[in-house]
Amino acid sequence: MSLPPRPHPLARSPHVERVCGWLEKSWARGITSRPSLDVDVLWGKALRDVPAEGERGPRSEADMADFRLRLEVLAESLQREAKLNALGLTMAHGQLVRVIRQRLELGELWSQQPDLIETELAPPIIIVGQMRSGTTRVHRLLAADPILAATRFCDSWHPVPRKPDTRPAWSALTLLFARTLDPWLDSIHPFGTTRPDEELGWLACALDHCAYEAQWRVPSFTAFSEDRDPAAIYREFGRILRTDACWHENTHRPRVLKVPQFTEDLPAILAEFPDARVIVTRRDQDDLVSSSASLVANQMTIQSDAVDMDWIEGEVTRKIALRDARMEAALADFDGPHAVVDFDALNVDWETEVARVYRHLEMPLSGASLEAMRDEQARAASSPHRHHAQQRESFRSKPS
Repeated sequence: MSLPPRPHPLARSPHVERVCGWLEKSWARGITSRPSLDVDVLWGKALRDVPAEGERGPRSEADMADFRLRLEVLAESLQREAKLNALGLTMAHGQLVRVIRQRLELGELWSQQPDLIETELAPPIIIVGQMRSGTTRVHRLLAADPILAATRFCDSWHPVPRKPDTRPAWSALTLLFARTLDPWLDSIHPFGTTRPDEELGWLACALDHCAYEAQWRVPSFTAFSEDRDPAAIYREFGRILRTDACWHENTHRPRVLKVPQFTEDLPAILAEFPDARVIVTRRDQDDLVSSSASLVANQMTIQSDAVDMDWIEGEVTRKIALRDARMEAALADFDGPHAVVDFDALNVDWETEVARVYRHLEMPLSGASLEAMRDEQARAASSPHRHHAQQRESFRSKPS
């Protein structure tokens, strides 16, 4: 089936209106209860399934307090600022309950198997760069290299290991629902349940703001988070990474890590992984703003009926400047192996760019690795993701 054109950055599927209507009618008739964003209600619902002891696990008092405070600020910001529609309220409630439940389950797991979080890892490769600067493309190319490891999409959003491993099935259902609501989803970012993907779900699990500010207008939570030390988030991230590597038995292979939020938090993630190698992606500023704003608008308009495109573009511009400044300051103090990838150069000759990256990172690049990357490049060439730039050009060409 061909991809339907996206006529406007704030366009959304008719399914969104239908679902909002069903939800409102269900609440009005008492068939279901209106979801709550009260913190006590969220905790209470999560605790129906998992013992409260899971909150502690190996975590310090400070780490537990950090999570609870982040949750309180986010919940308040959602209620005061986000202007959620019925679907948005339902999704926000579900996401926050899931995050609390996952935190409890992880703590319980680590209490039972403390060796998981003490595992020695091969030095990771950390990809930093703005949203839409080529981080996904570089990540997917390196993840294809059989000497390296990467995180599956399903493991990012369902970090608690299970036997049998039902996470791919649950992720497939989630993506089916998401694609029904948003027919342009795969043009924004290429998804696959077991494909390598960014560790955004792990940061969301620790209540970092990046996943939430991209789908809801929560400026007070964003400001709170930007001013707060993210060390507790990356301690949790490190525990989850070690658990995932043990589960997949690839602790000996360098993990390729990628989330644009790393650009903002580079000192914190390097403190957790001081022997890491770093790849920096760069792209023209105007293209970054346009593409990033398109992504955020696509997510926000599903969950709110009051989305302001001018505000999104201003916020994206501010965020890019903030991340650039923090990244440059962190890189000035970093003396480990690192490489810079230019977005346009990657488009012109990706093999030459990749070979240069491997040299700068002091890593071997074999023929088998290159062949695997060529297969990934061929797959990407037929991805719906290629439609995103075309859609943005059509937005520019239409009268306002």
